[in-house]
Amino acid sequence: MTQPRRRNALPLRQVGIVLAVIVIAGLGWKYWSGRNAAADGGYRTEAVQRGDIRVAISATGTLSAISTVTVGSQISGQVTDVRVDFNSPVKKGDILATIDPSTYEAQIEQGAAQIASAQAQLRQAQASLRNASLDYQRKADLGRQQLVAKSDVDQARAALEQAQAQVNSAQAQIRQQTASTQTTRVNLQRTVIRSPVDGVVLTRKIEPGQTVAASLQAPELFTIAEDLSKMQIELLVDESDIGQVKVGQSVGFTADAFPDRQFKGTVEQVRLAAATNNNVVTYPVVVTVDNSDGTLLPGLTVNAEIEVSKKPNVLKLANAALRFKPSDTSPLSQLQPQGPGQGGGQGGRAGGGMAEGLRAAVADLGLTPQQQAVFDKTLEEMQQRQAQRAAQAGQQGGQQGGSRLFGGGMRFGGSGNGAPDASMQAQMRARMRERMNQQFAAFRASLDDGQRARWDAALEEQLNAKRVTIYKLVDGKPQLAMVRLGASDGTATEVSGNIREGDEVISGERSAGTP
Repeated sequence: MTQPRRRNALPLRQVGIVLAVIVIAGLGWKYWSGRNAAADGGYRTEAVQRGDIRVAISATGTLSAISTVTVGSQISGQVTDVRVDFNSPVKKGDILATIDPSTYEAQIEQGAAQIASAQAQLRQAQASLRNASLDYQRKADLGRQQLVAKSDVDQARAALEQAQAQVNSAQAQIRQQTASTQTTRVNLQRTVIRSPVDGVVLTRKIEPGQTVAASLQAPELFTIAEDLSKMQIELLVDESDIGQVKVGQSVGFTADAFPDRQFKGTVEQVRLAAATNNNVVTYPVVVTVDNSDGTLLPGLTVNAEIEVSKKPNVLKLANAALRFKPSDTSPLSQLQPQGPGQGGGQGGRAGGGMAEGLRAAVADLGLTPQQQAVFDKTLEEMQQRQAQRAAQAGQQGGQQGGSRLFGGGMRFGGSGNGAPDASMQAQMRARMRERMNQQFAAFRASLDDGQRARWDAALEEQLNAKRVTIYKLVDGKPQLAMVRLGASDGTATEVSGNIREGDEVISGERSAGTP
């Protein structure tokens, strides 16, 4: 009884092993066959995600004080005293240095003596004038009585005029000497170099005993930063990016001296003085920085990013899916957009997210309930008309092989990945602008001046927005869709229109045998 049981144990174990091998082989075959099936005619896809899009422009620049004053000397002489050093805080009027004043003091004494001499000459000339005046009066009286010759009267008159001229000359000499002495006194005051502003001494270029020569231009003695609690950066921004830079935008930057810190600033000025270096055109952008803690130092090189825009919680798609274009031999190139009821081109989705964009625009206008009601009614009517036009376009597409958006004028497959040429785009925008102005005329009339300006700007932005064709996978089948592009950070781009979070968008085609 025991022997048959021992003989059956081995076959049962072998049967179990064989079954396990068969199961493993079946799973492996299923895996590899599925993998090959996916490879044959499969697609690489990118999922539509929801997140933030931050657009920033990178640039480099140098930190400096907002106001830097160079202190020089208007006179020549030997420096006798220097009272400040590098980094010394100074107040307006503080003495920075002195130049030997002895030369100018001697000139002042000399001028005073010359003034005294001129005053003595004036008194002498005045005495001669009085004598000449009395002599002329006597001879003039005698001449009227014909007791003296007329020539004597004429000589007396000439002597009087000569004495008056000497008085005038002496007075002019006094004024000249006084002005010269006053100039010397001013130069004597200039021998004391004072700070013109409150600030900090950045550089000092003189030492006691050094001779300063102010001949053709004033020599630079000190450089004073007026206020280091406020500093500025001058960034050089490329011409391709300068159009996006506006006053008031936020700027983040780092300095090699403080690698673990992130600093903030604000765009203060976009200067028009373009500079060309190696055929590269750049524009200076001035950024103001709060340096209340005194951490930042003048002259530091910084790497900055100007935050052009930030879109929170938006739909975004990898740029690879937006750049994808099927080859002429690919089945995708034969696709046509889906009509109403087939997943694409519904009334609210027509135009690559125009309705969504308008809703977002009016959300920031602060509309009253009455204004909001007018907008909602107008938008609903617009969507209904778009749905009707889309239905008509779908019927025409079955006969003509094309489908129109915006009520006509643009066809998928027209040129380059379904995008119309430039002239067709311009015509389409012009028709859309006229149509939108007509449809929203009542709503626009209900807005105040500020709201109207923002609405016009938002509408123009919607009309000029770039729209592209993408290839979605719906239930495993590719479909065409038109989306509107927004901000891009270089990796992903904001999208709106006939697209939702989680949609799979084709970014490439796998060739047969590619895993």
